[in-house]
Amino acid sequence: MSKYQFMRPSLNRRRFLAAGTAATATIALPLAALAQPARGGRESEPKFKRISTQFIAALGEPDATSGSGAEQWGLWRRDPGPRGVRLDRFERLKAAGGIAPAQWQFDSKDWWLEEHGLIMEQPEFPVGTGKYIVTGNRAVTSVLTIHPLANDGTQRWELANGATLDDVTHLACRSARYTPATGAGSCSPAQAQTTAFPVEPGGAMPPVENCSKQDYAVLLVIGVAVED
Repeated sequence: MSKYQFMRPSLNRRRFLAAGTAATATIALPLAALAQPARGGRESEPKFKRISTQFIAALGEPDATSGSGAEQWGLWRRDPGPRGVRLDRFERLKAAGGIAPAQWQFDSKDWWLEEHGLIMEQPEFPVGTGKYIVTGNRAVTSVLTIHPLANDGTQRWELANGATLDDVTHLACRSARYTPATGAGSCSPAQAQTTAFPVEPGGAMPPVENCSKQDYAVLLVIGVAVED
């Protein structure tokens, strides 16, 4: 991602997304090839359609090719960066009743930050059962399968052709979820240190006083499976 200018986040995001789309177009891997069953099964190859880039907030070990816990993954259907609110405008956000200029609602007990210190809207939970073409906009593009919920409420996921979660993580996009720490005082974006931003690609998001923090990997979604 190019150097970020706080006054013009949407412009830089647009340039990034345009560059990412161009890079994806040059991968030259047929979608059917990506969709080969990860475990050598004989299931029929799904058909995919390309979509405007969406963003999955994922949890898992970087070297994992499959796992459980996808019920805890979220999806941003639109880039949340340009829709975010700068930390130094948090008081304005509070004065507006927590309604951001982009019309999303801030939740003081469950809020998100991205790599440049923008307060983001929450993603949708869960992502949803299905197959998604995902990439980290680096060397690997793969098909992510999110399986239906099991009886115990957990949801499995897997990546095709041996891809790891790290392979399809966009390192320049960092995101973290902040919730009040047990028995602590107020967990607020007002306590975030603006000097901790921007976060280096692949780096951990900064802690915030009185908050529990959960870092999420960000996967770029560029295609979804469709039924005949």
